[in-house]
Formats: sequence, C-alpha cells, structure tokens
Amino acid sequence: MSGLVLKLGPHERVLINGAVIENGDRRSRLAIMTPNAHILRLRDAIHPEEVNTPVRRVCYIAQLVLSGDADAKDAHLQLLRGIEQLSQVLTDPDSRLQLSVASKAVVDGQHYQVLKSLRSLLPREERLMAVGAS
Repeated sequence: MSGLVLKLGPHERVLINGAVIENGDRRSRLAIMTPNAHILRLRDAIHPEEVNTPVRRVCYIAQLVLSGDADAKDAHLQLLRGIEQLSQVLTDPDSRLQLSVASKAVVDGQHYQVLKSLRSLLPREERLMAVGAS
C-alpha cells in the first residue's frame, strides 16, 4: 500500500482537495491513494494573521500549495528562495538538515514534506526571536 496515510484523532479536521473532512468519535486512519492530492491538517494550518516571521512566511507558501490555493509551479521559486534566505540565518547543523530536506522536497514536488520540515524550525525560530527581543 502506498500513498499518504493520515492518522486522525477524534473530531480532527483535514482539508482534502478543498473539502473539509471531520473525523468521527474515534481515532482513524485514511489512506490517500490519489497522487498530488491537496491535503492539509487543519490543526497544522497557519492563519494569514500568524504569518509574521520568516519561517512562517515560507511555511505559509507551502501550505497554500497543499490547500490548493496556490499553483505548485508558481510557488516553486518562492519556496526555494525562501529556504535559501532561511539558510543564511539558520546555520546550525539541525536547521541545515531540515532546510536541505525541505529544498529537496520542493524539487521533488512533495509539499507536505516541505511543510513538515519547515514547521520543525518554528520552535528554534521562536527561541531566536525571543533572545533577539531581550
């Protein structure tokens, strides 16, 4: 069995090709067999008013592709530029690894992996911004 497997908690919502789907009372698994389906867990969604940091901006572009609100071809260059800009600032080995994974995922058209890799940088960015604000 190939494709994306979503494990959903009770009442968790997911956006699949523009339709919001809510899970029932129990945990469940969905196998998404259609390649290139637009899928976004709503618990992972970044709202437009939350796009206020460099990592969140690049995450948001990937999210727009996943939700079907942006064309993957149009977002390709924006994502690669954003990742390159982040790599100028986030120079530690862990961040570099995640940025490398995200960059390869952009090239491979794997936008869920792009978002997943970039989201892993959010706690680090938050700590850096907190130190800079002190």
